[in-house]
Amino acid sequence: MRRFLLRRLLGAVVTLLIASIVVYLCVYLSPGSPEQVLFGSRPPSPEVQAQVREYLGLDQSPVLRYLTWLGHVLSGDLGTSLITQQPVSSRIADPALVTLSLVAYAAVLIVLLGVGSGLLAALRPGPVDAGVTTLTSVATAVPAFVAAGVLISVFAVQLGWFPAYGQGDGVVGWWHGLTLPAVALAILASGLVSRVTRASARQELASEHVETARMRGISGGRLLRSHVLHNAAPSVVTVIGLQVAGLVAGAVVVEQAFGLNGLGGLLISSVQQKDFPVVQAIALVVVGAFVLLNLLADLVVMALDPRARVVAR
Repeated sequence: MRRFLLRRLLGAVVTLLIASIVVYLCVYLSPGSPEQVLFGSRPPSPEVQAQVREYLGLDQSPVLRYLTWLGHVLSGDLGTSLITQQPVSSRIADPALVTLSLVAYAAVLIVLLGVGSGLLAALRPGPVDAGVTTLTSVATAVPAFVAAGVLISVFAVQLGWFPAYGQGDGVVGWWHGLTLPAVALAILASGLVSRVTRASARQELASEHVETARMRGISGGRLLRSHVLHNAAPSVVTVIGLQVAGLVAGAVVVEQAFGLNGLGGLLISSVQQKDFPVVQAIALVVVGAFVLLNLLADLVVMALDPRARVVAR
């Protein structure tokens, strides 16, 4: 177990490092420069430009600038925004809260809708199973941006039940405003989780140990909890972990569609403005969340399945 955690943590560090390098190179090699954003169409004198470049560290070589940033990150400092001169940690705090709230809301919907519909299909063969299978097939074919457009048109514009833009005010308004974005983000993932849950539960229901339990007089909820869900859980938890981890990156499109002030909008504007520290910090947050959620999913699977603990040794 300890060796497994060390391997995964080392892999997480290497992944974050590679991600920061790739993001830095992509932003650095893209057209334009921070000076064009800072100075606009009427740049100041060459002396002022040189002073600004030196103050912001833009006179350093790309490699030295990256290594300087990496050293600051390792000491807990994400740097300073080139555009607003705010600490990057303060710059991304509020957008990160919006994105993480959206992902958490969508994750709850994925678990409830995906696992619930999958179990319903597995336990009710026939018309119910066929109906759920059809709906999940449609759900897995609907991208988040298409779902966002349909939800806005129907539930925000025509019915007026939810806001079409922004998060809303207050605690209730906040979560009310995040409902449609969370549903748009969760539809495709819920379909995938439902299909995996159905297949895993069906496999367990047809297994010998479940038949033996039935012969011993175990039935109903106890049979479902102890003999079906417990054994089907590892594969379901694995796919949930992968889908929820992918929501962090997928939230960018949904945030843009609903006008949420999350990391997605900040990332796009920062890329356009060549704000290197902000772009790199957001990349670290997204990749770090992906790695962390996958690690948590692996730990849950190990806790549920003794075979996984043997493999991890």
